[in-house]
Amino acid sequence: MKNKTRVRTEKAIFAAGCFWHPEEIFDKTSGVISTRVGYTGGKMKNPTYANVCSGATGHFEAVEVAFNPEKISYEKLLEVFWNIHDPTTKDRQGPDAGSQYNSAIFYHNDKQRRVALKSKEERQKKTGRKIVTMIKKAPKFWAAEKYHQKYMEKQRRGFFKF
Repeated sequence: MKNKTRVRTEKAIFAAGCFWHPEEIFDKTSGVISTRVGYTGGKMKNPTYANVCSGATGHFEAVEVAFNPEKISYEKLLEVFWNIHDPTTKDRQGPDAGSQYNSAIFYHNDKQRRVALKSKEERQKKTGRKIVTMIKKAPKFWAAEKYHQKYMEKQRRGFFKF
């Protein structure tokens, strides 16, 4: 029997607008083990895409990132987060409008909270406009429907089929 080394895994949750693009970027980030898109921060159990898009549930579109902290730090993941969206816009990212597209960091423990707050403070010093990114304790994360998972990858593969 082979001796399998268990990889230490931590999780992070980021809301950076529509979840498709952030998922694709985090998937390509070295040290990230897996991602899944979904909904978090709202008051409804088992929300659907239609529920969340209505704006009535209070959920954010978010990506849950499982990562190996020996390969990538939470600080580095935050750098990716800040660089893939505009953290100064409320209720919007690019053409997508609605509260579900707000910028947020959902922390899992006190260390992530402290690091996220420091990172936001440092980013604010570099930015000419007020950062509106929320930093909140991670509530329940509800996986989005299967067709949303790896959506950009699926579209790219299907786009070139004749």
